[in-house]
Amino acid sequence: MRLINFYLMRLRHASVAELLYRLRQALLEYQIRVRLSWDGAIHTPPLHAGAPDTLQLPEIEGQLNSNEDNPTHILGTSYQMIAAFERGYRNTKVCTSPDSTDIRAVWEPARLQYITRMLRRSLMQPEAFQGNGAKEIIKNQVLRWLEVNPFLKGPHYILAMECALRIPVFIACLKHLDNLSSTEFNHLVAAVYSHAWWTASRLSLYSSLGNHTIAEAMGLIHAGAFFRHMPEGQKWLATGKALLDQELHHQILPDGGGAEQSIAYHRFVLDLYALSCDLLEGNSLGDYTTMRRHLACGESFLRAFSVGNSYLAIGDSDDGHAVAPGLHPRRPAVHKEQSDLEIFPDTGYSVVHAWNGCHLIFDHGPLGMPPLYNHGHADALSLWLIRENQVLLGDSGTYRYNGASTERAYFKGTRAHNTVCIDGLDQASQVTSFIWSNPYQIHDVTQSRYSGGILLSASHDGYDRLQQPVRHNRQIFWDQSNFIISDSFSGMGKHSFELNFHVDPHAEIVYEDGWWRVERENATVSIRTMIGDTFRMIRGQTTPLLGWHSPAYGEKEPCSVLQSLKYGFPEMVSFITIIATEGLPSMDDIRRKIVSL
Repeated sequence: MRLINFYLMRLRHASVAELLYRLRQALLEYQIRVRLSWDGAIHTPPLHAGAPDTLQLPEIEGQLNSNEDNPTHILGTSYQMIAAFERGYRNTKVCTSPDSTDIRAVWEPARLQYITRMLRRSLMQPEAFQGNGAKEIIKNQVLRWLEVNPFLKGPHYILAMECALRIPVFIACLKHLDNLSSTEFNHLVAAVYSHAWWTASRLSLYSSLGNHTIAEAMGLIHAGAFFRHMPEGQKWLATGKALLDQELHHQILPDGGGAEQSIAYHRFVLDLYALSCDLLEGNSLGDYTTMRRHLACGESFLRAFSVGNSYLAIGDSDDGHAVAPGLHPRRPAVHKEQSDLEIFPDTGYSVVHAWNGCHLIFDHGPLGMPPLYNHGHADALSLWLIRENQVLLGDSGTYRYNGASTERAYFKGTRAHNTVCIDGLDQASQVTSFIWSNPYQIHDVTQSRYSGGILLSASHDGYDRLQQPVRHNRQIFWDQSNFIISDSFSGMGKHSFELNFHVDPHAEIVYEDGWWRVERENATVSIRTMIGDTFRMIRGQTTPLLGWHSPAYGEKEPCSVLQSLKYGFPEMVSFITIIATEGLPSMDDIRRKIVSL
């Protein structure tokens, strides 16, 4: 049923041009299946790669953690399970869909980014690595992968993006491995060509535009620069550059945020752009000064969502990297004075930077990138609270994409975020594990200074689709010591209202005299409700799912959730939550401030 819904949604949003494009792809796939059934291989023409040693590759930065070199699991999935899946699909033609196994975990090691890490180590410490035959190990591993995964057979050719991400790895091996025989060299050259040809044939366009498109453009630019003396290389180069230009302002919004409403994928996209710009400029293939200015705006946006050396979990994250874990391209430096209120009107966030080390992020942005909203979460009017670089109230994360449909629906749904869930439903309708329908719209966004503090306000219409529709409005007031959060509603009929605040699993939570104290290292806040309401704490609930956190892709653990429940007519229901950051305030003072708002 989910597969049927997937195709129905794609068909509903497809233009005539997209339908023709999909038809051409289907015909190509049919021709490939026929060809593979004849002689079992796809043959490449005579190739002219130029001189790989003259190709200037992008500058790579970062730290290599040796603990990541030999993991027993990849994205929460054991190597044994991944190997079993690959064996089962090894002789399958390219277009076969995967089963319920988490295909994202299967694809991760096949990106060969561990080869990039090994190459990086051999280049940083050449004397140490020459003695133990590191280059021979690298060569054997990359050639072995190509041997057991023949072109267009098995699960690793389903997505063009996966092929595109391998292209820079093959080129880096050709440039840095001086122990390749002529046969081995030609084999890797053919791999670059075939991966680029397949990527160019299956680009993520039209309703599939997104981070996949940028990854594919990056791969084509690398292959195009490598084969720039061939007509195919020139065509790939032109296609990749055109896609980067086309998508720059589509995927990176004017305020620097990402259209997919995912912090992790925005980091991924910015790094892919940086890789491409470095390669193009380093090989005198264009001037990308203007594009880099826009990328710097993206870096400035991400800075507002950074926590130490990482970023807040907002929207989907699959723990993917443009280069490799621990490594990234050279990123623009960001120098910007930080005010007490940052507003990102295009992406839809307001960030309060309090004087006492507290940072509150308020989400009044759209669901994701239309028309399918693939990587967005139903988190309208949610908030995140950070103090002293410690997340206290955060996001539940992503967990998995495949093989866990119930968990997938929970982690991207409304109940898993710090907002109000009405009638147990999400703010939009989940069609598949990625596709949303009935996307909400945000209304009445305001940011103002009021009575010595900052007032934020917005509403959303995600529950207008109900037979008896409801609107949710949230106001957040910072009075220099406390955050006062007011949730009110308008609409028809009686409904259940569920307010949730998710406490980071690393924080301790204790109930004392009507307040819930949340403490993590040197960061503490206290939380309570008003108007006679109470919070109850839920942790690791299974029916329905609530109180779960995913610290990394493929992992989950219990977390504490403060929940308040109400039932009634929308105009008769409200929640007022106090988050005290400087001792416990007088409740009479809080009531007076609420009345004055």
